[in-house]
Amino acid sequence: MKNTAAFLLMALLAAPALSQTVQTAPQLEPKATDAARADRVAQAALAAAPVWDGHNDVPEQLRIRYRNMIDDFDFRDTSGIATQTPDHAAMHTDLVRLRKGRVGAQFWSVYVSAGLPEAEAVQATLEQIDVMDRLIARYPDDLMLARSSAQVEAAMAKGRIASLLGMEGGHSIGSSLAVLRQMYRLGARYMTLTHSKNTPWADSATDVPAHGGLTPFGRDVVREMNRLGMLVDLSHVSEKTMHDTLDVAAAPVIFSHSGARGVNGHARNVPDSVLRRLPDNGGVVMVVGYAPFVDEDLRQWQSRLAAESARLKALFLGQPDMVETNITAWLAGNPQPQATIGDMADHIDYIRTMAGMDHIGIGGDYDGMDIVPVGMEDVASYPALFTELARRGYSQADLEKIASRNIMRVMKGAEAYAAAQSRQPPVETPLPESHEPS
Repeated sequence: MKNTAAFLLMALLAAPALSQTVQTAPQLEPKATDAARADRVAQAALAAAPVWDGHNDVPEQLRIRYRNMIDDFDFRDTSGIATQTPDHAAMHTDLVRLRKGRVGAQFWSVYVSAGLPEAEAVQATLEQIDVMDRLIARYPDDLMLARSSAQVEAAMAKGRIASLLGMEGGHSIGSSLAVLRQMYRLGARYMTLTHSKNTPWADSATDVPAHGGLTPFGRDVVREMNRLGMLVDLSHVSEKTMHDTLDVAAAPVIFSHSGARGVNGHARNVPDSVLRRLPDNGGVVMVVGYAPFVDEDLRQWQSRLAAESARLKALFLGQPDMVETNITAWLAGNPQPQATIGDMADHIDYIRTMAGMDHIGIGGDYDGMDIVPVGMEDVASYPALFTELARRGYSQADLEKIASRNIMRVMKGAEAYAAAQSRQPPVETPLPESHEPS
C-alpha cells in the first residue's frame, strides 16, 4: 500500500509538468503543414495551367448598365461600380481580379434575353459581339482575342488573358444555319442550344417540354456546329435534349456552367444518366458557382420561400403590406442557407466519381448571378477553390486538368473533327416560304 501511495503521489506531482508539456506541443502544426502543402500544390497547378473559365457575363453588364457605351468604363478595376450604377450590384470581374484569380482564358458570354423575338435576338447578339470586340481591343496588354486553341495557347504564353466568345441560347441564330455560320465567322466558339426557354428546335431545362428534346432541325444544328468546329454547349437544355445531342454529336460537348444534379437537384444541373455518357463523348462539365445550383439546402429554401409568398398573396388579396409583413416574419424564422466553397468542391468530387477526372472544368457564371458561395465572391477566388481541392487530395496534375487542360483537349478535339470534315459541304435547310421573293 505504501508503494502504491508513493507511486500515486509521484504521478500527481508529475502531472503539472506533463500537462505543461502537452499544452506546449505544436498540435496544430500538421494541419498548418497540410494547408501550406495544399496551397503550394494549387499555386503550382495554376502557374502551369491557368484557369480557363467557361462562362462570364461581363457583356451583359455592359449592356444593362451602360447600353454598350464603354468609353468611360474602366475594366481595370470595377470594385466601385455599384456606386456608379446604384440600381445594380457590384461586379464580380475586372482585370485586377482576373489576374489575382489566375485566369488565363475566358469565354465571354454574348447572352441576350431569351424573351426577344428571334430577329431581335440576332441583332442583339451582334451588338454583344461588337461590344466585346471593342472591350478586348482597349486592353491589348491584358486581353487577347482568341478564336482557336492555338490562339489560347499563344495568349497564355504572352501572359495575356485569352478572350473567346460564346453565344448563350439558340435564339441567337434565329433558327438559321446561315446565321450560325456567320456567327462563327465573327468569333463565336460555342453556342448553348437553349437558354431559359425552348427554341423552335430544342427543349430547355426550365420550360415546358415542346419537342421531346431536339427536332430534326435541332440535330442539323448540332451537325453543323461540329462541322464548323463550334463547341456545342448543353448547359440550360433539358435532359432529353442532352441525350439527343450526345446521340448526334461527333465532337466533344461542353456544359459551360453547370453542376451535378446528384448533389443539387436543380434542372439546370447535369443528371447522372448524362454524366455516365460523357466519357464516351469526351466532353466536360465546367462547374458553376451560382449558389442555388450549388447548395441543395439553399435550393430547397428558395422553393419554400416561393411557396410561402404565393400562399400569402392568395391569402391577403389586395393587401401588399400584409404580404410584406408576413414574409418578413417568415424570413426571420427561416434564415437563408449559405453555399460555401466546399459545396462547389463537392460537385467536382461527384463529377470525378461519375465521369472521371478528364471531364471536369470551371464555369463560374460571374456577373450573371446574384448569389455566390461564401469564399467564391468573385473571379479572384479561384485559387481558394483549387487549394480546397488540393486539401481533398487532388494532385497537381488533376488540378491542371480541371483548370484548363480538359477544356483545351475538348476544343482541340472539336477543331480536329472540323478539320477532318473540311471537304464536307455546309448543312443546307430551306428558307421559310415567307422569305421567297414576291
